[in-house]
Amino acid sequence: VELMGQVGMMGLEVSLVINEAPLVLAGPNGSGKTSLLLMILGVLRPRAGRLVLDGTLLFDSARGIELCPEQRGLGYVPQDYGLFPHLSVHENVEFAVACRAPRRSRRVRRARATRLLEELDILALSSRRPGTLSGGERQRVALARALAGEPRALLLDEPLAALDAGARKQVRVFLGEYLGKLGLPAIVVTHDPLDAEALGERVAILEGGRVIQSGSLDDLRANPASAFVAEFAATRNSSSPG
Repeated sequence: VELMGQVGMMGLEVSLVINEAPLVLAGPNGSGKTSLLLMILGVLRPRAGRLVLDGTLLFDSARGIELCPEQRGLGYVPQDYGLFPHLSVHENVEFAVACRAPRRSRRVRRARATRLLEELDILALSSRRPGTLSGGERQRVALARALAGEPRALLLDEPLAALDAGARKQVRVFLGEYLGKLGLPAIVVTHDPLDAEALGERVAILEGGRVIQSGSLDDLRANPASAFVAEFAATRNSSSPG
């Protein structure tokens, strides 16, 4: 399974291939990381280029093809998680199931939501509302909601940025392990090298709207293409060897 994209908008020109191992997208503020996710998602329209997901054209400017977000089969976790505050945890996830498969019965939708909450070990939170949850709990609910529509790929925008230092370390370990087992193509945007080390095997560095280097963090450390890459790759997780 591959997710490929070549897009151009406001100086953003990117070509990426993502397999079933999560790809971390990093870069300075304003480099276009979130804009790229929104173009893949279908919220922003590229000026030119093409996007392909597992052989399906999502966007092709030359051929006039542009699928709407609902047709793209993508799961998205925004930085602020975007949960509906007036709905319970279970209702938030069930809503996403209904959006993807409106013809499913209420019983089937509830069962799908329950399975996801069980899988993410948050079923006990089903009746609570997002405002009563910790940051780590909200992050798991947002992930469950992103998976509710059985997506073909995941997009996560700074999924740990809203957490305090203690919660961030704990959720980083959980999310890294979960994404590794999930087997879905995923792009994870982060500005934190410790998150990058835990969440993906490969890192793509975006500067000035272009991917200037990609590879493992060890590759980036050995031969950094810019001062930003050198600084980003220099930080190591204290539990990592070397």
